[in-house]
Amino acid sequence: MVNVTVCVRFRPLSLSEKRLHGDSICIQALNTQSFTFKDEKEEDITFCFDRVFYQDSEQVDVYDFLAMPIIEGAVNAINGTIIAYGQTGAGKTYSMEGLGVLDGDRNKKGLLPRIVDGIFEFLQSLVEMTKWTVKLSMVEIYMDKIRDLFDLSKDNIQIKENKCQGIFLLGATEIPITNSTEALQCLCHGIANRAVGETQMNLASSRSHCVYIFSVQQESRTNGRLKTGKIVLVDLAGSEKADRTGAGGIVLEEAKSINKSLSALGNVINALTAGKVNHIPYRDSKLTRILQDALGGNSRTALLCCCSPSPSNVSESLSTLRFGARAKLLKSSPRANMSDAKDNMEQIIDCESLDYKSERLLEKLRQNLNEEDVDMLDELLTLEGIFFDPQSTEEIESAIEDVTIRTISALHQAVEDLKDRNDMLMMENHTLKADLTAARLALNNAKTVPNASLFGKARELLISYLPSFNFPLRR
Repeated sequence: MVNVTVCVRFRPLSLSEKRLHGDSICIQALNTQSFTFKDEKEEDITFCFDRVFYQDSEQVDVYDFLAMPIIEGAVNAINGTIIAYGQTGAGKTYSMEGLGVLDGDRNKKGLLPRIVDGIFEFLQSLVEMTKWTVKLSMVEIYMDKIRDLFDLSKDNIQIKENKCQGIFLLGATEIPITNSTEALQCLCHGIANRAVGETQMNLASSRSHCVYIFSVQQESRTNGRLKTGKIVLVDLAGSEKADRTGAGGIVLEEAKSINKSLSALGNVINALTAGKVNHIPYRDSKLTRILQDALGGNSRTALLCCCSPSPSNVSESLSTLRFGARAKLLKSSPRANMSDAKDNMEQIIDCESLDYKSERLLEKLRQNLNEEDVDMLDELLTLEGIFFDPQSTEEIESAIEDVTIRTISALHQAVEDLKDRNDMLMMENHTLKADLTAARLALNNAKTVPNASLFGKARELLISYLPSFNFPLRR
């Protein structure tokens, strides 16, 4: 198992921040891994991460430290995920895209175009006896629905899971790409379809979480050995406070949806790092379900926490840093995805058979559910805190599985509570017996010692315990 890599990046001060506070900042650099942060009470808090990128950091610095190991892992059949997290306007999209994926300024190129170049550089350096293919998907999570940014008619993509592919998006467009130019043109088209809006903190604020998926497959021409790796890049929408952003109407509803999914992400990380927890709430949002492999599963994961160094954003920056500190406790179990061509075909057939049986089960369930049943199921699931459309057969299977997991978890917890209560009662009983034995001993000693005061104290102590045993005391 390996720890999640967590880095922090502070963007330069904006013009509005300089007007409010001049050049003052709330951080003091200690080294490339730690710094002190001054909170709202002017108290210093020290944070330590795998790497800290200060205001003068370059885009290439972030790429070399954060992304290069992920690319190398994917080419060697190990899945990797990079997540950009932070307050709205903190520099997440700039870190991910730069000024634009087709922008010619090499120094300002973001992670996304650099990763595209890096993937093909690695693949083109392979021996000639290796055949490789790269496919690209791009979706956004908008108002907790998954939209295909390469095909906007697919506006409610479902999340599936099987033993062959792990977590995957059913029906999402996969575009084969053979070089960096093709990939960047596709990305530019998808980015243009993203939901953005203007707020008081950001003229082009992302109103959705954007997910880029690169699938890399290699096949040996000599023995048919297959290696499959996946790189997932996640540009999260920023957390928002309505009074800061001036949001209203649809923008406010978007903000509520964004904050709800980010809260679900925090809950999953808290559950994973809390120790013995039977239920991890991955299904509470589409975001956490997509990131299930990245959060403690089969993926090497890196988190980039983007922050403002300005005193005017202290509370939001502190929240981001605490999130990063918590995420640093996560551990994942990445493994190489390798198989023979024959084994791979058998696995695909097996998975397709399971998917077919699952669809048949869902169809039967739908046919046997009348309107009253649907309403009752909806009410029960709402009480469990599970929200989905009961008319959607694609979501029924996931919801039923979640209810089952939660029920088992609740039963386990009830048994643990009973065990704890039993242990506590046994300890109280043991203490009571010890005190009673001491009282009797004191009483016996008092009978042999001509001391009325000692006898009186022992008698009072014994009287205080004997009523619990329901027999009279001779006075």
